[in-house]
Amino acid sequence: MVANPYATYQNNAVTTANPQELTLMLYDGALKFTRLAKLALEQGNPDLKNTNIQKAQAIFQEMRLTLNRDIAISANLDSLYEYIWRRLLDANIKNDTTILDEVLDFTTELRDTWKEAMKLAKQG
Repeated sequence: MVANPYATYQNNAVTTANPQELTLMLYDGALKFTRLAKLALEQGNPDLKNTNIQKAQAIFQEMRLTLNRDIAISANLDSLYEYIWRRLLDANIKNDTTILDEVLDFTTELRDTWKEAMKLAKQG
């Protein structure tokens, strides 16, 4: 059986990533699943919408569980992650792409801020 080279690459990327890179990957995953949920909703596929929203919710739940509570900003991030998780739930129940757009905006901003922080940390 021939292994999927892309799957092998993804597995290696995750297992060799540092915590900052893993966080960036989680944000990217949440964006991907939210976009897929929106597309599924627009195409009238409720099962696929539900599956992808649940995957995005799982990412935000994991991010909440792994926050370092000794860092002051963690309380703010926890509240924001919980809000996003609840908005995903609302979007799932109401079949509302507007809510998914809101989640995409918040998540994109979080990801971009995280990416910038990583860049600044490397510089000095």
